[in-house]
Amino acid sequence: MDLTHAVVSFALLGALLTITPGLDTALVLRSAVTMGRRAAFATALGVNTGALIWGAAAAVGVSALLTASTVAYTAVRVAGAAYMVYLGVRMIVSALRKDGRNPEITVTAEPTWLSTFGKGLFTNLLNPKVGAFYVAVLPQFIPAGESPLGVGLLLALVHDLEALLWFSLIISGAQAARGFLARRAVRRTVDAGTGAVLIGFGVRLGLSSE
Repeated sequence: MDLTHAVVSFALLGALLTITPGLDTALVLRSAVTMGRRAAFATALGVNTGALIWGAAAAVGVSALLTASTVAYTAVRVAGAAYMVYLGVRMIVSALRKDGRNPEITVTAEPTWLSTFGKGLFTNLLNPKVGAFYVAVLPQFIPAGESPLGVGLLLALVHDLEALLWFSLIISGAQAARGFLARRAVRRTVDAGTGAVLIGFGVRLGLSSE
């Protein structure tokens, strides 16, 4: 398998995984619906930055060490699970508030770019299964004779670009339907649904032994 074949094959796999509904998609959609385009893109960039860091770590072997260390993996897993449950509870509380205020939005009703970026970043970084995925998959797509670091970073970047394109489509779709999505009932439903997804992922991650 040459480098071109490896990149194309990985891109196909990455595309399928990217469009599969999951935590990252739920976070970005929720940001688009409740906070607007700017916050949604900040969340998406945070998620993608976290994924790229995991990909780079896998390429240089850091994630391999993490998955080989039971203590390190457990520490990251528990921290990630707690963070996801925390975010989920906040979103559900926001959905249940009768006054319509969202505790995650500032007094000026404009969430900061840094806060939404950080939410996407840390949600991804605190999920060790992302690192485990790269450790398991990347070696299969590195052709013999090629630099593992260079090819690993290239493949992680390809996956990142696919995710950014997917998130852009989600955000554009949400903006096109903003009249409907801006309704309080819809926003509360999205908050409650995303919160439930986060809690579910957090509990599943926390109870996982792999």
